[in-house]
Amino acid sequence: MSVIGVAAACSRLHPGGRPLTGAVPKLNALGLHAAARCAAKEYYEVLVLGGGTGGISMSARMKRKVGAGNVAVVEPSQTHYYQPLWTLVGAGAKQLSTSARPTERVVPQGVEWIKRRVTRLDPDKNCVWLENNEKISYKYLIIALGISLHYEKIKGLPEGFHHPKIGSNYSVHTVEKTWRALQDFKEGNAIFTFPNTPVKCAGAPQKIMYLSEAYWRKTGKRSKANIMFNTSLGVIFGVKKYADALLEIIKERNITVNYRRNLIEVRADKQEAVFENLDKPGVTEVHQYEILHVTPPMGPPDVLVNSPVSDETGWVDVDTQTLQHKKYPNVFGIGDCTNLPTSKTAAAIAAQSGVLDKTISMVMKNQLPTKKYDGYTSCPLVTGYNKVILAEFDYTAQPLETFPIDQGKERVTMYHMKADMMPLLYWNALLK
Repeated sequence: MSVIGVAAACSRLHPGGRPLTGAVPKLNALGLHAAARCAAKEYYEVLVLGGGTGGISMSARMKRKVGAGNVAVVEPSQTHYYQPLWTLVGAGAKQLSTSARPTERVVPQGVEWIKRRVTRLDPDKNCVWLENNEKISYKYLIIALGISLHYEKIKGLPEGFHHPKIGSNYSVHTVEKTWRALQDFKEGNAIFTFPNTPVKCAGAPQKIMYLSEAYWRKTGKRSKANIMFNTSLGVIFGVKKYADALLEIIKERNITVNYRRNLIEVRADKQEAVFENLDKPGVTEVHQYEILHVTPPMGPPDVLVNSPVSDETGWVDVDTQTLQHKKYPNVFGIGDCTNLPTSKTAAAIAAQSGVLDKTISMVMKNQLPTKKYDGYTSCPLVTGYNKVILAEFDYTAQPLETFPIDQGKERVTMYHMKADMMPLLYWNALLK
């Protein structure tokens, strides 16, 4: 395993757009509406929702499978970001510009880029609706819409980011503020948070903490910093092997961890952060800060909440092994928007994309999928400017490691893989 994983009824159209008079929808062995096509403005054999890591990598795979002209990607953003690099951007080790490419450069050549936002999914009629009430029909749908950030669920944000001494590596608009706050630090509390929701790259909230500690050691300010990690979780990391290693580092570097603490308010004008104690409902704590790094609450994109394709919490409801939708056999999900019970990382998407490619191939042949995803994900835990613990694990939270070494130890080689090799592999291999 590599480290790098509606309203109206639709008419049925001939591939050329002519009505199929008298046609009756046919169901094949997998229950697909094989003959049904919506009377939409456009039709694609494969429609991909989302132009992030999962969407672009799958559109490249589908292009090879059905031809570029038969694949479209729906993505409103003009810029594509390699977000794993933002941990290093927030610590001053990389420039933000190195994480960005124009979307037009990453969409596979010949694949249609639909520069609009999807507003509604109608899988019963094989259609999606876009802004301006545009409708597109499909034979196969891949949902790769990612995860949404909700700074607004913390009282005082996002407007609090207009003040100094507060940043967040999770947003392109606030990641450079983290680095400025890090440089401007004089003395006092340095607080790093982890929210009471699912998050993408669950290691990132503490990676910036270790980098900050290393930076202050290097600049002679460490003795003036009281470093605190306030996490909603009851453990430092979900895989015991790596948790044990992190706890040793935390002890060595004199970092305070406050478990089951959730950030609910930021009083940026007073430099105060308010946390709820999740084990004592109604009990709150106020901490003064000199620097505050916020990991925002996250959730499924709005279009997926209460959607036919989603479970009761709003995540795309897919089979954990095949990534095929549990109800709609011509619908598939990949990455952060799904309810797969594994960490939401680019490495997970890399592993998922290979499985999903095989799944769709089998479905297109009217056969049952056989390739199975084991929950593989990877989290390079950056513990310094030249050190990384490479965590790799599966659905059962057991290590699933690539290299014949103990990956529970800090290593310089793994840092260079994270900082230098992985971005190259991302742009030149995974997305293609």
